[in-house]
Amino acid sequence: MYFDDLKIGMRTEPAPAVIHKDKMLAFARDYDNIPLHTDEAYAARTHFGQLIAPGVMSFMAVWAKYLEADFFGEELLAGKSTKIEWMKPVFAEDVLSAVAEITALTKRSPRNGIVEVSICARNQKGEVVLTNVTEAIVKCRPLQENL
Repeated sequence: MYFDDLKIGMRTEPAPAVIHKDKMLAFARDYDNIPLHTDEAYAARTHFGQLIAPGVMSFMAVWAKYLEADFFGEELLAGKSTKIEWMKPVFAEDVLSAVAEITALTKRSPRNGIVEVSICARNQKGEVVLTNVTEAIVKCRPLQENL
C-alpha cells in the first residue's frame, strides 16, 4: 500500500505466534547463549522458575506474523528504526497475539514517507509482553497517478 493510502489508526491483527521450545533453544544457542535461555537447571533456580525466550526471538516471532499481514507490501522501501520494550518474560509454548497500528505518518518527499507502526503483543493470559515502534520508509504513489 502506498504512503498516500495509509491513515493513522489503521490496524491489523496478525495470526498468533507460538514460541516453540525447540526453536527457542536453537535461537538462544545461536544468538543469546546465556543460561537463562539455555540451561533448564539454572533457569529453574531463578525467579522465573524456568527458561525464558530471548527477547529478540520473541519479537521476531511476532514480527514474522506481522509481515504476513503487512500494511505496505511492495511499496516498502526500507526499515528506518525500531524500538522494542520487553514487559514480561515469554516462556516456551506461550502464544503471542499482537495488534499493529499506524501511529504516525511523515511525508519526506514526493517519492516517499515515514510510517510509524506500533505493535503491542500479549501472551495467552492477556499480559503485555512486549511493545515495539518501527519506522519504515514507504513509497508514495507515482506522480502521474496523483494527477
